[in-house]
Amino acid sequence: MVETTGGEPDDGTAEVLDRPLPDGVRRRVVQIVSDGFGGLTIGELPAQLRQYARFTPSRRAKFAGNAMAAALETEPLFRQRIAEKLREAQPELTGALDSGAPPPAADPLDVAAAAYVLRPAGWVKLVAAAGEEALRADAERADEESRAELERLREELAEARGQSKAETERMRTELEAAKKEAESLHRKLRGALSDVKRGEAALRKLQGEMDTGRAEGQAQVSAAESETRRLKARLAEAEAALEATRKAAREGRSVEDMRVRLLLDTVLEATQGLRRELALPPVSVRPAETVDAVEPGRMTPKDIATRALSENDPAILDQLLALPQAHLVVDGYNVTKTGYPQMPLEKQRLRLLGQLSQLAAQTGAEVTCVFDGAELAAPVLLAPPRGVRVLFSKPGVTADELIRQLVRAEPPGRPVIVVSTDREVADGIAKAGARPVASVVLLKRFSRG
Repeated sequence: MVETTGGEPDDGTAEVLDRPLPDGVRRRVVQIVSDGFGGLTIGELPAQLRQYARFTPSRRAKFAGNAMAAALETEPLFRQRIAEKLREAQPELTGALDSGAPPPAADPLDVAAAAYVLRPAGWVKLVAAAGEEALRADAERADEESRAELERLREELAEARGQSKAETERMRTELEAAKKEAESLHRKLRGALSDVKRGEAALRKLQGEMDTGRAEGQAQVSAAESETRRLKARLAEAEAALEATRKAAREGRSVEDMRVRLLLDTVLEATQGLRRELALPPVSVRPAETVDAVEPGRMTPKDIATRALSENDPAILDQLLALPQAHLVVDGYNVTKTGYPQMPLEKQRLRLLGQLSQLAAQTGAEVTCVFDGAELAAPVLLAPPRGVRVLFSKPGVTADELIRQLVRAEPPGRPVIVVSTDREVADGIAKAGARPVASVVLLKRFSRG
């Protein structure tokens, strides 16, 4: 479709191409612009193309093709300068186009590209004709290629048929040979299976004999091992009984010696303490001393009455600990939960043991503190303070029972003081000869310092 405007010369400048340039024509146009590009100065180039001024023609065609085609369409002055360069490069072709008679032997794409640049009268028809010619040439070339490809495929099909027939014959021959070989192998397999069955029967018989022999051997070994274990067990029992007898004899002698020696020390110190308490003179009693009278400085019955102490007076604990070889046994948690129950168990133990250590240093008494092991989530890592023995009850044994065991372990006559508010503990140790003291008495003694 060609449009013209009234009043303008019919020189082709008013003609408009109503379809995109064919690809072949566009490539030739870009090549013409790229070739003429180098003959222009920087000032003659459109602003958008000046960055490609130093490119080679091939690089310009590759990287600036779209930009050059757009400038050629929108910049008439630039197109005229490219047209001048084209006239200089191809005078014959451009002269024929200007005269309106393009050479019939010229390439239609070259003619269409030159017409697009020069814009002579009727250039739109030349471009359209070149596009149709290019399409027709492409169609003919594709048709030729299709016919050639079809012929090649026919030849390949014929060749494949021939090869398939030969392959079929070969496979048929091989199949016959394979069938004969399979029959031969089948006969050999039947013979081998018979041999295998006979071998398996012989193997089963031999396996049965071996199992019987192994079972008999294992029975004899088991009997021998049982007898050996029985003899070892009897020997171990005898050795354990002998060792227990020896240990019991050693421990019996040791414990009894210790108990007798401790009781002896207790009696001696009690005797000395009693002598000091009674202030006995080193000489025998004189007859005059038997006369009933009041001597200067002697205590009256009234003075003796004032010496009686309350059960909750901490001074009574001092009197008890002043006895010779006194042993103080403390029910740990009973004391701490009476005095400071709000503290964690670990801090309760540390506070009580620190106070007991001071008391042991002040009185010189033997001090044992017992804690219930059931209260523990894990073993306690504790360094007992100086002068205090710390014991935890074993699993299944309460602290009360451990206290009773400690009291029973002492020889009769030794002063043992047990600090606990538990009535059952107090009654039990009192029957065993120990002196019970309430936990509050010990706490008052601590607070007194």
